[in-house]
Amino acid sequence: MNFGLIIVGDEILSGKRQDKHLPKVIELLGARGLALSWAQYVGDDPQRLERLLGEAFASGETVFSCGGIGATPDDHTRQCAARALGQPLALHPEARALILERMADVAREQGQTFEPEHPANRRRLEMGVFPQGARIIPNPYNKIPGFSADGPAGGTVHFVPGFPVMAWPMIEWVLETHCAHLFHRVSHVERSVIVYGAMEAALTPLMEEIESHFAGVRVFSLPSVDHPVHGRHIELGVKGEAAASEEAYAALLAGLRERDCPLGPELVR
Repeated sequence: MNFGLIIVGDEILSGKRQDKHLPKVIELLGARGLALSWAQYVGDDPQRLERLLGEAFASGETVFSCGGIGATPDDHTRQCAARALGQPLALHPEARALILERMADVAREQGQTFEPEHPANRRRLEMGVFPQGARIIPNPYNKIPGFSADGPAGGTVHFVPGFPVMAWPMIEWVLETHCAHLFHRVSHVERSVIVYGAMEAALTPLMEEIESHFAGVRVFSLPSVDHPVHGRHIELGVKGEAAASEEAYAALLAGLRERDCPLGPELVR
């Protein structure tokens, strides 16, 4: 199963706010033996967002979407999801009950009488309007739920708010509730070595040879020109299933030594 991440909001693209979701989702997946396959940022552009969500629903992958599920004019995610699915929007009954419960809690905390028919409260119910057939994602922070929806090609998108304090426990709930059967199914490892005085172009044939001989193993090259410790160098390595990666790494080291490449520290992740 591949995992993807969509991060929604003009405020991210303009630099008004710094994204924190990408490193956290990588952390949450990694702790469970899973990995993020891709991530995309998108602004509050309904056409672009609808197109991106349509691709996610058609991907057959599990995708998390953070942001844009509120009820203000710049929140378009719920509407775009419905159009991408070809489904109408409808007030989810369980979401309605949770939102009303939250509004009653707030009124009680403020010493006010709860008026569910007040125009402001009726507008808040829009946060529970999801594509028909969606399932809720509980929000332990303030009870206002997110939602999950399935595409016709097997892709599932889980929609959570943009606020990390809400989004992260909701993503964890999705992983523990719906993805536990995928945890730690394959032991992955990443091994690399610092290579001094070499050019990537000269090492490319060796990299291609390693990938062609070891199925499922990926070779990576991370050059640096001004590292504070190693100076100009290349971090060259492999990643993938543990046993195959260990064999591939041994072959990589052998190839580097045959080429008389000066080697530095070895790294394991």
